[in-house]
Amino acid sequence: MEKKHLHIAAGIIKNSNDEIFITQRSVNSHMGGFWEFPGGKLEQGETPQQALIRELKEEVGITVTHCELVDTVVHDFPDRKITLYFFLVDEWENEPFGKEGQPSRWVLRSELIADEFPPANRSIVAFLNS
Repeated sequence: MEKKHLHIAAGIIKNSNDEIFITQRSVNSHMGGFWEFPGGKLEQGETPQQALIRELKEEVGITVTHCELVDTVVHDFPDRKITLYFFLVDEWENEPFGKEGQPSRWVLRSELIADEFPPANRSIVAFLNS
């Protein structure tokens, strides 16, 4: 049986203080309890950028006004394969918050800890720390 292949857009929301906004995955979800860059699955016919803009509005309440694709990561899990599209979001409207009740926080870019993120996110954390 072929594994499910998910396409996910994720936003690295970076403010002028060199802080990154992260949210915590629900303990009941896949990779629950880990911190992540907010975003979500692409819907039928959506580009990664369109999905990112929609998901960030739904999840953290911001309207993205500028973003740039910085990396694409493919990760194989035993039960699924995911392609992650990481966007640097450096301009937006409103203040991000955990709109769905999820814990959220601003972290200095230099203080991001790779082990607090799902394995598929760790290379991007290393990139941000370099």
